[in-house]
Amino acid sequence: MKRYILKRLLMIIPMLFGISFILFVVMHLAPGDPTSIKYGMNPEVSQSARANFDKMYWLNKPVLTQYVLWMKRFLTLDFGRSFIDGEPVLKKIMSRLPATLLLQIVSLLVIFALAIPIGVYGAFKKDSLFDRVSTAFVFIGYALPGFWLALILVFIFGFKLGWFPVSGMTPWYTEYLSVFGKIKDLLWHLVLPVTATAFGSLAALSRYTRSSMLEVKKENYVLAARAKGLTEKYITSRYILRNALLPIITIAGLTLPALISGSFIFETIFAWPGMGRLGYEAIMSYDYPMVMGTGVIAVGLTLFGILISDILYAAVDPRIRMDK
Repeated sequence: MKRYILKRLLMIIPMLFGISFILFVVMHLAPGDPTSIKYGMNPEVSQSARANFDKMYWLNKPVLTQYVLWMKRFLTLDFGRSFIDGEPVLKKIMSRLPATLLLQIVSLLVIFALAIPIGVYGAFKKDSLFDRVSTAFVFIGYALPGFWLALILVFIFGFKLGWFPVSGMTPWYTEYLSVFGKIKDLLWHLVLPVTATAFGSLAALSRYTRSSMLEVKKENYVLAARAKGLTEKYITSRYILRNALLPIITIAGLTLPALISGSFIFETIFAWPGMGRLGYEAIMSYDYPMVMGTGVIAVGLTLFGILISDILYAAVDPRIRMDK
């Protein structure tokens, strides 16, 4: 098992370098440049000042040279300074990362707490009213664009009904609340972002769980277990659910990347003070160091999620381990 994990860890390194290079090149291929965005048509900024800005941030060098210089800094965990305010990129990201992790962790808990039971129950109650309703729910989850669902939630439950706050993480009066009041208020702010973030993945995972359970129920070893007179509860927990987890873990490993990529959209819509919103603002303002910082950390979290999925897969199915 240790050898298997080490091999997976070593595979992450070239993937991280390759994705960071692609991100760096694509960012520089976009029309416009940071100097024009920062200074615009301001007549008070001389051409020499603009040239100094380009020189300070290596913008006057070829793209490949810029990437090599950035990579040297990155290897020392120095992401540079923001073009906008000159603050260290890593410091700004670390101040926003907890909000993003909170949103993603709560979303993952909601997805797994609801999707797997819905899929399992739907498999055992095939063609029932519950199964038909959950199937319709899955189709809706596949069909609805995430950003459109988020806007609908804001419009209906935020503006029309006024049940939930539509922006931010905490209100201005949070310092006057008790500890219980702060937790309650935070959970209230999480309802709409978590719903929008988790809806699509919840629908997909519940459907895959149902399909996997139905496939395993047809296997010969399940029929043999029933022939032995074993209870249905024991067969479900010992034979069906354990083997049905294999494809579910694979799909679950892709859930975290989907959540991280979606955070750039949902955090912007709900004004959630996380890393995704910071990255979106950096893209709009051509803040190259901030774009690279948020992008690389997002990729790192994605690869970490895939690594966890691989480890769980190996734990459930020892046949794929590389130990000898």
